[in-house]
Amino acid sequence: MGQKVHPKGLRLGILYNWSSRWFFSNKKVFRETLLSDINIRKKLMDQFRFASVTDVDIERAINKITVIIHSVKPGMIIGRGGKGLEDVKRSVMSDLNLTKKNKETKVDLKIEPVKKPYLNAYFVGQSIAEKLARGFPHRSVVHNTMNRVTEAGAKGVKVQLGGRIAGAEISRREKYFQGTVPTSTIREDVEFARFPALTKSGYVGVKIWICK
Repeated sequence: MGQKVHPKGLRLGILYNWSSRWFFSNKKVFRETLLSDINIRKKLMDQFRFASVTDVDIERAINKITVIIHSVKPGMIIGRGGKGLEDVKRSVMSDLNLTKKNKETKVDLKIEPVKKPYLNAYFVGQSIAEKLARGFPHRSVVHNTMNRVTEAGAKGVKVQLGGRIAGAEISRREKYFQGTVPTSTIREDVEFARFPALTKSGYVGVKIWICK
């Protein structure tokens, strides 16, 4: 079961909240709003990769849209005197296509710092992928990262690499464990993330499970 079900999807509404929080009964509006949320999230996470953005939450009310950006380095997004926030706001408003008709819709931006980055699966996956892309030896990268995760207070961590690891001719999968990661226990706080690493010989997929 732990192999096939997304750990966050399994615990939605029990331990985790939805990344997009709103409700529309109209199917067409629902579809358009969902696609808009996906595009905003993807754009912000790509744009602020240097600030290690781990997640983007979007809340929608009747005339208000709140975008919450979770970042390891929030100061890099905010910029000097909050100049960066204004740029992000303009970018989000252009993506939302706020026309004259719905001009009264207010966009509110919040930047939330990630207090323990090594307990965040997305950040850990990103750091491993960046090191693999730069050509570091994969075993030492994974073991060093797993040690840092356990030092941060995690019960257990599991890392899976898949692809042409270390430039091998045939692609393979490698799994590394430390501590316990009970994937099927719903009450256990297990975070999961996947991140692609573009190496010289092709993509290597990185999957991370962290049991907090």
